[in-house]
Amino acid sequence: MGKIYTAMGLMSGTSLDGVDVSIIKSDGNKEFSSILDRYFEYDKDLIQKILILRQKITVPEHLDKYLDEINDLERKITLFHADAIKKTLEMSKSLVDLIGFHGQTIFHDPEKKITKQLGDGKLLSQLTKKKVVYNFRQKDLENGGQGAPLTPIFHNVLANKINKKFNLGFPLNFLNIGGISNITFTADWKKWELKVNDINAYDIGPGNCMIDEWIRKNSKKKYDKDGLIAQSGMTDKLILNQALENFEENSTYTKSLDIKDFDIFFAKGLSLENGASTITNFTATLIANGMKHANRMRQSIIYKWLVCGGGRKNKYLLEGIKNSFEKISIEPIDQYEIDGDFVESQAFGYLAIRSFLKLPISFPSTTGCKEPSTGGVLVENF
Repeated sequence: MGKIYTAMGLMSGTSLDGVDVSIIKSDGNKEFSSILDRYFEYDKDLIQKILILRQKITVPEHLDKYLDEINDLERKITLFHADAIKKTLEMSKSLVDLIGFHGQTIFHDPEKKITKQLGDGKLLSQLTKKKVVYNFRQKDLENGGQGAPLTPIFHNVLANKINKKFNLGFPLNFLNIGGISNITFTADWKKWELKVNDINAYDIGPGNCMIDEWIRKNSKKKYDKDGLIAQSGMTDKLILNQALENFEENSTYTKSLDIKDFDIFFAKGLSLENGASTITNFTATLIANGMKHANRMRQSIIYKWLVCGGGRKNKYLLEGIKNSFEKISIEPIDQYEIDGDFVESQAFGYLAIRSFLKLPISFPSTTGCKEPSTGGVLVENF
């Protein structure tokens, strides 16, 4: 076991609801423990500004065209994160060695090797008087990867931690339903070496992004809590089937996905409830198709999945996924003493430590990069 570091991970995902903050301890390898998790909600004005800017930026040239707006919003988001850090540190007596700062993604284009997360690492370091690791995805893109998903190496840490206590056996498989859905196949520490592709991961479809967008545009709510709105509606099967036929499915599952890859236009004209039901079943079908692809790739039927991310709370969505299989176990990771709301913020604390130690955070079997590569930019601006 190497030196144990205390890191803070910050994650603001595609749901645009706020910032998850986690303090963890780890050696950047097998050792991991969670110290504190907190959530800080964005105010409505900030959410609206992020939404508007994200919709404007559809091609790389827009990053220059809207540079003033980007810089202004980046500063506001960084200040929000700094305040969240201050409040979290007041709750904890932990002395944090470094901060993993993901930022707010507004543009991601792996083919052109461009990704933009709003978040000024230098400013955050200056404000917090801490070492900050940020811009986690760019090096992976430069190394031929998709820049995502980055959490699989941390999923593997959790799988081994869970298995040690609950003896579930391997492989343990993760289904992460955030804005986008992705899956991770984990490996036993006893057999795993970083040089082999035992950890396998890829994006499989939308997660909450389409459902959240529909709810936001057609009601005063931010999301469909527990899937109750969708559950109260009726799925328009004709529209659903047409949408599935028209959707160019990611059959190779080698491309990272962005929320801009998905459009809710096909549900236009439906009521709030019926639209939510139809879009949720569209999402469930694409997720299930990705899981079936995993079965084909593994040449075996995978029955047990641990679910993390906000989508694990959408009972109607999970039921839709289960209905695509004769036999399957989909369990929230919370049942194994892991808070499913904070897996990604904990992950970026862990990734910050690995980046600091110059250990790889992405692998050919997770992002498609040419070789295992570290990532992130370390700044110490105080």
